[in-house]
Amino acid sequence: MKLVFCGTPAFAVPTLQALLQAGHDVALVVTQPDRPSGRGMQVVAPPVKQTALAAGLPVVQPEKIKNNLEFRAQLEAIAPDAIIVVAYGRIIPKWMLDLPRYGNLNLHASLLPKYRGAAPIQWAVAMGETVTGATTMRIDEGLDTGDMLLQDEMAIPPAMTAEELFPLLAEMGAPLMVETLAGLEQGTIAPQKQDDAQATLAPILTREDGRVDFARSAAEIYNRWRGFQPWPGAWTMLGGKKLTLHRMLLAEREDGAEPGTVRVDAGRLFFACGDGGWLEITELQLEGKKRMPVTDFLRGNTLAPETRLGA
Repeated sequence: MKLVFCGTPAFAVPTLQALLQAGHDVALVVTQPDRPSGRGMQVVAPPVKQTALAAGLPVVQPEKIKNNLEFRAQLEAIAPDAIIVVAYGRIIPKWMLDLPRYGNLNLHASLLPKYRGAAPIQWAVAMGETVTGATTMRIDEGLDTGDMLLQDEMAIPPAMTAEELFPLLAEMGAPLMVETLAGLEQGTIAPQKQDDAQATLAPILTREDGRVDFARSAAEIYNRWRGFQPWPGAWTMLGGKKLTLHRMLLAEREDGAEPGTVRVDAGRLFFACGDGGWLEITELQLEGKKRMPVTDFLRGNTLAPETRLGA
């Protein structure tokens, strides 16, 4: 098929590569503009752009697309059979939805209708799901509400973080999109409407999502830490300074304490949770300091008895 591919981050790269390997004609790659990145804030091209240029594909990076007449004329001149959208980061306007005969096809990193929205991988992990997956769907004017085409499932190991899950779902979803195109061309896929009653949302993450609420259970706090990697992570306050909890483990302790209370035991650091459970912090970073193992932190910091996190 003749395709236009829209995508931006590393998550979209395996799908672009799989489409090329399958012999599809990617006539144009659409990605977001280059942005400053890293500590030096140097302007960096998105991973999809880097991949496309390495493959000799034409690339455009419009700042806006809804009322962009030049961009619209460019796509209409291509007349693609389908537009593939993977983590592009822009709302697809109606004129674009109506353009290709097979529609605009999206790879969404959840088992729709669960986790519609911008952060499906993070929220699935944060909510303690043990299974997730990828769904190919035909985009409509709603938020991830279009008809589903194909799905594939994947287990989430109990200690896996969202950061670790991202590349696995990207690799799993790539052949699913190739299979979807083949099925549409052969007429073997029956689009399936989503059950809106079963839908859950996965909104874009904010810094506040990473603030630890010690009233939650140990499992809830641990899962949110896993889900919100690498950002916004898990953080709290200690002595008026931000304390980032880079790594934590579920702990087996039975002594009771108010939620947020810390215990130092044989060079290990624990905190109490709302259900009476405990979590162990193994790596942390106090505001203004370097990231370090807890053993190094405790050498230079004495925590008074009944110290509580969150203040």
